[in-house]
Amino acid sequence: MQPGMNIVVVGTQWGDEGKGKVVDLLSEQADVIVRFGGGNNAGHTLVVDGRQLVLHLVPSGVLHANKRVVLGDGMVVDPAALLEELAHLERSGLSLGPQELLLSSKAHLILPYHRALDELRETTTGALGTTRRGIGPAYEDKAARRGLRAGDLLHPARLRARLEAALAEANRRIVGAGGTPHALEQVLEPLERHGAQLAPHVADTSLFLDQQARAGRRLLFEGAQGVLLDLDHGTYPFVTSSTTLGGGVSAGAGFAAHRIDLVVGVAKAYVTRVGDGPFPTELAGEAGATLRARGKEYGATTGRPRRCGWLDLPALRYAARVGGVQALALTKLDVLSEVDPLKVCVAYELEGRRVEDFPADPDDLARAAPVLVEVAPFSGELARANAFEEMPENARRYIELIERESGLPVRWVSLGPGREQTLIRQPLSL
Repeated sequence: MQPGMNIVVVGTQWGDEGKGKVVDLLSEQADVIVRFGGGNNAGHTLVVDGRQLVLHLVPSGVLHANKRVVLGDGMVVDPAALLEELAHLERSGLSLGPQELLLSSKAHLILPYHRALDELRETTTGALGTTRRGIGPAYEDKAARRGLRAGDLLHPARLRARLEAALAEANRRIVGAGGTPHALEQVLEPLERHGAQLAPHVADTSLFLDQQARAGRRLLFEGAQGVLLDLDHGTYPFVTSSTTLGGGVSAGAGFAAHRIDLVVGVAKAYVTRVGDGPFPTELAGEAGATLRARGKEYGATTGRPRRCGWLDLPALRYAARVGGVQALALTKLDVLSEVDPLKVCVAYELEGRRVEDFPADPDDLARAAPVLVEVAPFSGELARANAFEEMPENARRYIELIERESGLPVRWVSLGPGREQTLIRQPLSL
């Protein structure tokens, strides 16, 4: 990354594309790494020096020395979960003080009643397959203008008054769903304790990012989930509760869009999805189970098995278009080694018509049948390749197919879980 260069990394599928590894790779050249949306429903799995580490709130770039990380305005943060993650990092030898980690004063808080509501809805009403971490209910309170924010932790009297008002409404909904109401002190006492621990980290992070950018520092913005889970542009209602697009940086970090130099989209070499919702290229039965086993496709946050399917090129083009993606990082190509037959989706068949574009209506997507074409399979241990030219010819052709169909360059190719198992086809330069 050049001095002053600002990059956004987003997922181009239904999440779990391997954004954590890509952010970790790019963070080596960045000065500040920023999460701008979502909460601890995201999970980034990293393998460094043979050791696996799973992060849910803290940006994965924190594993590099001398980096500053920011939890931005658009996030919803569970104070207990954040403190637990910070303690986990400290046990791993990484201590994050106020100079290393900043929490936006505008980030909304996930509280116990949000988790209770999430759980009740998933078990008693129409389930959406959420992580049950309280993400949706917290964003609901934000939109209804009754949410609590990290800045409230600095003002005890205001914190109590706002919690009392928010809890009255939350208890009404909890009781209506058959749950047990929460007592004010039951929520307030641990929140005050957590707030005292987090208070030194709370800051005006939008101002901080502006100051860093003006000083020529390199900013890296990390999205959560993927474009197909975006609240507005995803497969609604089977989506997350926030924006997952590259453009979400403006709202989620208070950083102007025109200051972004590059939006990187991360795409898995096949497709996975956790939870319910349409998935045209899903592989049922033994084929899907085999791909799941080969790719170790289980959620980093929930442990749930992921649904697996062939790469969906129309969906990738759509995600690139609405997500503002300018370059791709391809992950888990090694998982497809020796998969035969190997297929990709190039279009859909819907009510007797061939459809080249991703349907705007999720019901159409649910009815769509994938138009699959076989591509030449490849074999061998891809992780041994040190350059693109050293990869098997058919693996190179698979990448070139993705570039032709998406209209985007594949600049990074991940060939294994380790940090070092990544080919850089085009070094960053503008």
